[in-house]
Amino acid sequence: MNFVEWADRYFQLSARGTTPAREAVAGCTTFAAMSYILVVNPLILSGAGMDRNGLFLATIVSAMAATLVMALWANLPIALAPGMGTNIVFAQVVVGQMGVPWQTGLAMVLLNALVFLVLSLTKWRARIVAAFPEPVKLGMQCSIGVFIAWLGLRSGGLLVADAGSLVGFSRLHDGGAWLTLGGILLTAMLLVRRVPGAFLLTMLAVSVLGVFVAGADGRPLTTLPSSWIGLPVFTDQLLFALDFRGFASHFMLLLPVTLYFLLIEFFAGTATMFGVIRSAGLLQANGDLPHARAAFAADALGSVIGAATGTSTVTAYVESVAGVEAGARTGLSGVVVAALFGLALLCGPLLTAIPACATAPVLVMVGLCMLDGLRELDTSAPENYLPPLLMLLVTACSADLMVALALGCFIYTLMLLARRRWPGAMVLGLDAVFVLYLALRGHIG
Repeated sequence: MNFVEWADRYFQLSARGTTPAREAVAGCTTFAAMSYILVVNPLILSGAGMDRNGLFLATIVSAMAATLVMALWANLPIALAPGMGTNIVFAQVVVGQMGVPWQTGLAMVLLNALVFLVLSLTKWRARIVAAFPEPVKLGMQCSIGVFIAWLGLRSGGLLVADAGSLVGFSRLHDGGAWLTLGGILLTAMLLVRRVPGAFLLTMLAVSVLGVFVAGADGRPLTTLPSSWIGLPVFTDQLLFALDFRGFASHFMLLLPVTLYFLLIEFFAGTATMFGVIRSAGLLQANGDLPHARAAFAADALGSVIGAATGTSTVTAYVESVAGVEAGARTGLSGVVVAALFGLALLCGPLLTAIPACATAPVLVMVGLCMLDGLRELDTSAPENYLPPLLMLLVTACSADLMVALALGCFIYTLMLLARRRWPGAMVLGLDAVFVLYLALRGHIG
């Protein structure tokens, strides 16, 4: 039996109306669409004091492993990698605002992933998703989108401190701010034209321009590496750097964030998988995912591997839809994606030289794309639209994601009680956790 015959039998290529060549092209398309994470994830998490080269390796290893498990076990054209959103919450909220060491944060991610794995192997995952109120769920998704976009504007130099209004728009005296603004416009045009790899192309274009544009210090924004291809110098700083004792001592403070990581993975990961598989026309007759338990387990195992190697939560990527549109129907495309992630290891010196002004446009556009959930906003009753809108407002004005989520949950609960409706044990439990969090905020930092 040759490879083509084996692949056809194992991945059910003929049964799903595809070929090895089509799956290979689709895998390349998916990788091009999501490869920006190789640059953005290390850049974001390195702000928490973690080694950037180690983060580059952790991003690749976790993406490869999770995508391979999804491909070989679930046989689905879904690629996985460290998620946008949770990585920012990890670096900016857990480490930055709370002052929790990143080692403790990684222990939280691992324990969260293990709980997620157990729930994924049972029917509890579907029950939790079904029981959670849509307004709070929508508010969580859109608030993290606003938070990501806000961080992109700030890191790109477009949002600056202002004595009159605390935060103001840049006067564009800095070359980096101009490149960030141009990158946002370029990304928007590429997305409208549905160009595969729009985020990656924007980062490369801005990085090239950065060689010729000086920053505030008078030096080029992009510093060319001494070598273009080669393995970065890695350390073992991040490998199994898990502080469980620190997590236990910070447990009450970290509980709301832990629940946030768990819930956002439930909702975002599940919604992404269903969206990708629906686009591929592979949903079962009853509307369920094929090999659902294997798919959910692959999602959870990715986070376990990610935490062990030193990165935040791993999740399914909506960019997999680009591969589906190019013909992906089986896990063979995922094998191609995993192989390309492995080859990207040789591009470490080049990718780690990309400056912040090149990744800032990607953050802004990723955040804005996460606001597409607003299309589902139910305006028929105040309790359906006021909680998510309050979350968005607080996040945009304060950049305090956890307080925004707390206020959203509180107002949703009170509005339901005012209508003499029971908000549900899950929401009340979340309210109690956020009350404890707000009481402990005075001890943060």
